[in-house]
Amino acid sequence: MAGLAESGSNPDVDLLYDINGLAKDAPHWFDRVMEYIGEYGLLLALVLLVVWCWWSVRRRGGQDAAASVAALVWAPLAAGIAVLVNVPIRGFVARPRPFTDHQGLDVLVQGKNDYSFVSDHATLTMALGVALFVANRRFGLVGIGLALLEGFCRVYMGVHYPTDVVGGFALGTAVALLLSPVAMALLTPLLTMVERSRWGGWFVRARRAEAGQGAVLSGARDEEQASAEERDLAA
Repeated sequence: MAGLAESGSNPDVDLLYDINGLAKDAPHWFDRVMEYIGEYGLLLALVLLVVWCWWSVRRRGGQDAAASVAALVWAPLAAGIAVLVNVPIRGFVARPRPFTDHQGLDVLVQGKNDYSFVSDHATLTMALGVALFVANRRFGLVGIGLALLEGFCRVYMGVHYPTDVVGGFALGTAVALLLSPVAMALLTPLLTMVERSRWGGWFVRARRAEAGQGAVLSGARDEEQASAEERDLAA
């Protein structure tokens, strides 16, 4: 991998220079915005997106509330596991950062002295996006879009090769999808117990949803009672 990066005639390096070259022509303030977005902003946006989806699920309630919340709990867990899996991969591949082997790059973030393959940011954001897609397609599509933008930002900032980003996308997707059945088998019963408890029920289902369900059940019982009385009178 490192040997591939040393040549300036391969598509990976060519695309790196093409995308990072946009930073040289952009205004200074725009580069600062891209630096913040690529380093912190998109990751924070994905976390807020997961929280927003959780808030919508718990307000809606329903019989599958525990399973839906379990799928959302899996999203940050998948991201964390994917980054842990990346630790030995980085050490094994030992690919230097692109600015180490290539001159003329406009590096927007200083102090990146660790290995380049695969990108932690790409891994984190895509794991969150894909796991969110499993839980809710509408929110998940937005999450995957934010992850793709994160990958572009990492190359734009000059801190990763395009293949670092693609590798991060693949790793995050694999962890989120392959481990999802096991995670759901473990998390769904746990969230079901939390839903039934007094101290943690709010995490799975809003009180308004509980009250609404109670009203429906109460109304159904009233109708059944009225029907029984009518049958008694008819008899």
